[in-house]
Amino acid sequence: MKVYLNGKFVDASRARLSIFDASVQHAVGLFETMRAAHGRVFRLIPHVERLIASARLLGLSDRLRPGPLAEAVELTREKNNLAEARIRLTVTGGDHSLLTGKSRSKNGGHHPSIFITATEPTQYPEAMFTQGVPVVIADPKANPFDPAASHKTLNYWTRLQSLSAAAVARAGEALWFTVTNHLCGGSVSNAFIVKDGQLLTPFARGEEVSGALPSPVLPGITRAAVLEIAQAMDLPVQKKMLTINDVLEADELMLTNSSWHVLPVVRVEKETIGSGDVGPITQQIRERLLKTIEEECA
Repeated sequence: MKVYLNGKFVDASRARLSIFDASVQHAVGLFETMRAAHGRVFRLIPHVERLIASARLLGLSDRLRPGPLAEAVELTREKNNLAEARIRLTVTGGDHSLLTGKSRSKNGGHHPSIFITATEPTQYPEAMFTQGVPVVIADPKANPFDPAASHKTLNYWTRLQSLSAAAVARAGEALWFTVTNHLCGGSVSNAFIVKDGQLLTPFARGEEVSGALPSPVLPGITRAAVLEIAQAMDLPVQKKMLTINDVLEADELMLTNSSWHVLPVVRVEKETIGSGDVGPITQQIRERLLKTIEEECA
C-alpha cells in the first residue's frame, strides 16, 4: 500500500512520523474518513473544507487549501489502484511543541503533518441494513462547552471505547447524549429519528438557535446528503434538541456516516423502536442515498 506523507508517496511499511509530532505527544490533529465509488470520492470537497474549517477554528493551521488536499486524496486512491475505497485524510499538529510554541522543523515555522491512506472499504453484513441493528447508550457524555467536541479530532479514544463496549453487547453502535441529556449521535455517526412523518435530527455545530448552548454535534457530510434527500422527498425536517424519550418513542431511528451510509436501528438497549422492523422512510432514504452516490461518482 502506498501512503501519502507530507507531499511524497511511500510504502506503508516505511511511513513514519516524528516521536515529537503533536499527534503523538498531545493527540493534536484532525481527520476525515471518506468513501470512494467508481473511482471518485463522494463529496470530496465538503470533506476537505470541513477539515480546513476545523483546523482554523481550533488553531491547528491556516495553511491548508482545499484544492491541493483534494488532489492528494485522489492521487492516493489512484496510486493504490482502488476504484472502491475507504480513504482517511489526517492532519496533525506537526513536529511542533505546544508548550514552547517552537517548531523542530529544519525549515522553521509551524508545518502540519499530512498523511493519507486508501484501503478496501469495510464490508458490512447485508442483514444490518435489511433487519436493522440494536444500539446501546454510551456511559460518557458530550460536553457542549468542549470547543473540540463537534470536530473530528484525533482524541477519539473514549468514542472507540464506547463503540467497543457496544460490540461486546452485540450492538451496532453506542448512542451519545450530552451532559444535559440530549441526543448527540452515535460514537461514529449522526442520528435521525422519524416521528409522525417528520425527520428530526439534533442541531449540529453552526445550526444552534440564538442564545442556545453550543452544539457538540459534528456537521456530518452524509448527514447533509440525507437532509438534501429529505427535502427532495418533501419530507418535513426539524433540527432540535432531542431527549431519550424522543428516541424511545420514535417511529424509526437511523444513524449515518461515510462508511455504512444509512444504518437502521430497531432497538435501543431493551426498548424496541417502532414496530421493531426497518421503517419505510429509513429504507427510502437509504435507497436514495445509494443512488445519489452512484450518480455523483459513476
